[in-house]
Amino acid sequence: MTRHLLVLPGGGYHHHAPHEAEPIAEWIAGLGLATSIVRYPVQARHPAVLEAVRAAVRERRVAGAEQVGVIGFSAGGHAAGHAALSPGSPEERVDLAILGYPVVSMLLPTHAGSRKQLLGPHPSDALRASTSLDLLVTPEAPPFFLWHTAEDAAVPVQHSYLLGMALAAAGVPHALHVFPRGRHGLGLARDEGDAARWTELCAAWLREQGWL
Repeated sequence: MTRHLLVLPGGGYHHHAPHEAEPIAEWIAGLGLATSIVRYPVQARHPAVLEAVRAAVRERRVAGAEQVGVIGFSAGGHAAGHAALSPGSPEERVDLAILGYPVVSMLLPTHAGSRKQLLGPHPSDALRASTSLDLLVTPEAPPFFLWHTAEDAAVPVQHSYLLGMALAAAGVPHALHVFPRGRHGLGLARDEGDAARWTELCAAWLREQGWL
């Protein structure tokens, strides 16, 4: 079966963080998976990002991928999760999602920068709720792999806990790993203590999903 994993770097919806782009794609390629980087729009209002990621999923399916997954970090994690939880058509279905220290809730006061870039300076409560990943989970959601650090000050681990609880409540298969140490934006987290294990854990999870 042909599989493809799309990489969505973070950057607060303001820019694309380089260390969460090519290095991640190289690691994925090293696992034997086809991969590409999605340069979704930045400094652009919703739904521009969601539409761009949906289009990238469609393109991979048209190119022959039978299964398409997404891996995103921080704001890119929000974009990846949003596409996984809100497919616009069957061709835009995401088969699995891997999120590193993701922005999940647009209702929480943290990470205000991502929210302002995506939703504008004064978004309505309805818009904030409709773009909060934990409120979009249904039993039809694909499997998720989440990782975060307890010390993350920019996007607190509460974001991943909210999504994990929503996935559990809906009966969606998922893994959630929280490491005690580490700042926000670790990327591959090499030489970053226990958090460096996320790639090993993720590879094992991908094998369990039949992707490796």
